[in-house]
Amino acid sequence: MRKALPVAAPSLLVFVLLGGNAAAQPARDWLDRMSRAVDELNYTGTFVHVLDGTPETLHIVHRHVEGQSGERILSLDGARREIVRQGARVQGIFPDRRIVLFETRRDVSPLATALPTNAAELEPHYVIELGGTARVADRTVQLLEIKPRDDFRYGYVLWLDRDTAMPLKSHLVDEQGTVVEEILFTAIEFPADIPASALEPTIDTTGFVTQRATEAKPLAAEIPWRAAPPPGFKLSVATESQIAGSDTPVGHLVYSDGLATVSVFIEDPETEADVGEGFSTMGSTNVYSLTLDTGQKATAIGEVPRQTVRTIASSLSLVGK
Repeated sequence: MRKALPVAAPSLLVFVLLGGNAAAQPARDWLDRMSRAVDELNYTGTFVHVLDGTPETLHIVHRHVEGQSGERILSLDGARREIVRQGARVQGIFPDRRIVLFETRRDVSPLATALPTNAAELEPHYVIELGGTARVADRTVQLLEIKPRDDFRYGYVLWLDRDTAMPLKSHLVDEQGTVVEEILFTAIEFPADIPASALEPTIDTTGFVTQRATEAKPLAAEIPWRAAPPPGFKLSVATESQIAGSDTPVGHLVYSDGLATVSVFIEDPETEADVGEGFSTMGSTNVYSLTLDTGQKATAIGEVPRQTVRTIASSLSLVGK
């Protein structure tokens, strides 16, 4: 969860602070178990995803067979939609627009996009601590807190199922201690087997228009722009792609510390993009835009504090200049 399905902790919960490297190992183990659980378990359930104060209820069926995972996610309120993933092949069904969209990606579930993964990558920039136990969706859970070591990142509070390490609740917490994104399971089951038919779409797509997303072309060695990000953020993606209504490509850089991710879009003036200067906010996501000295328009976007997107966007320069 990216966006992942990728947030100060609730006052009624008292966290037990662990000191020393040996004491921290159980917390790392829980985080590693959680990462495997989200991908490798069979589960069906209903969860609420709250972003910018707006809740969305989703039903998920996740299946893992012979090293291959897939899922079907159906919205239960708001605009109806259904997402079906098999490996990296994704089918999105949008009845209100009568569109079926095919694309290649793995991060379609909020559980995958809104959750941390590799403990070894996180520890230089986050403190990982175990808390007490609680109860979510009628199951006993272990609390796990991930605190940023500086002001360039958000933190997490995770409620992990004691039996499976599946995250049954998560909070993304900003630098003021405000919960900016929440995922909460209201019901969940872990079947030993899930038939392949359970991942078949349930929405009739007769008469729908089929579209295929254009894959970005990797150009890591050819894109001339780079940023000087805060400590720990490394360049993980450098691509360019077309935008609708323009033949001019858009540069795309992604910087990540293993948990937080910032995307940077660099557009030529010919795109005539309407990019305002300064900050804007979309739910838990901060955006910073500016016009570079060369005339290009740059926008940095991420679930990170405002100063992080500004630092990255403002430090963009041409390689070798």
